[in-house]
Amino acid sequence: MLLSDAGSPAAVRPVGLGDFLADCAREVDVFLDGVLPPATGPTATLAGAMRHAVLGGGKRIRPALAMASAIAVGGRSHDALPVAGALEMVHTYSLIHDDLPCMDDDDLRRGQPTVHVRFGEAIAVLAGDALHTLAFDTIAGSDAPPEMRLECVKRLAVAAGPDGMVGGQVLDLEAETRTPDARGLEAIHRGKTGALISASVALGALAGGGTSWQADTLGGFGQELGLVFQIVDDLLDEEQTSARLGKSAGKDRAAGKATYPAIHGLEAARAEASRHAAMARSLLEAAGAGPGPPVNSTGVHLLRLLTDRILHRTA
Repeated sequence: MLLSDAGSPAAVRPVGLGDFLADCAREVDVFLDGVLPPATGPTATLAGAMRHAVLGGGKRIRPALAMASAIAVGGRSHDALPVAGALEMVHTYSLIHDDLPCMDDDDLRRGQPTVHVRFGEAIAVLAGDALHTLAFDTIAGSDAPPEMRLECVKRLAVAAGPDGMVGGQVLDLEAETRTPDARGLEAIHRGKTGALISASVALGALAGGGTSWQADTLGGFGQELGLVFQIVDDLLDEEQTSARLGKSAGKDRAAGKATYPAIHGLEAARAEASRHAAMARSLLEAAGAGPGPPVNSTGVHLLRLLTDRILHRTA
């Protein structure tokens, strides 16, 4: 795609962000289509719900971050496909559960009916569970070196669990009845959104042959980028339409959720997004200063462009 089969940094041919994102989405969708169970046989209903959720659209930002990160440490984007697919499955499982009536009770996701609307609440819960477990099976069963697979499984488990995404979601639920201060709001979103975006960059670095130090440093970049993503998401919920977003707009304020505009106001929230984007860029530059293979300028440039895209996105 972006590198030769040999993975030589000298073989990189320049590519724009739009082309890169399109290529990533295409490769990840083909990979996911092959990993997901077929919608036939005795588990056809479950498989259909999984496929509806995963293959029904989405920006594939987390896979793109993983693939760009693999390039940044001198690997190939293709090296990161198993972790990219796993990340998308964990992200999608979280969306399925987030949309349930017991959570946000949403009926629209990625421009189509949510899984519980289409297949029923019980199947939606089980589809999310199945995607969660299949994600780890996908990494564990890949052709990567065993130590790399183990490290990726561990990091993804931490990012998705009580100290990461799930813990952040609990804090978010509790904030509906106990409004947090600015520090509490940041803690919610470092877990709820930042942890998985951080893991996306870190796992991509490991898949591309980077060191643990590089994975940690790029993971720090991803943590700040995750906050940018969430702040912009909060702003879009206030300012855009459901048709534009592909999901229900305005529900956060209606539900009394803790958001950056609610706590800081619109303009201050925009300033916070810019501040965290600047911190992310600084951490990205630091990734080339430590031990490990030299960073690849094309991969770093793509991560920089992705930062700008996330900061300025309109949907």
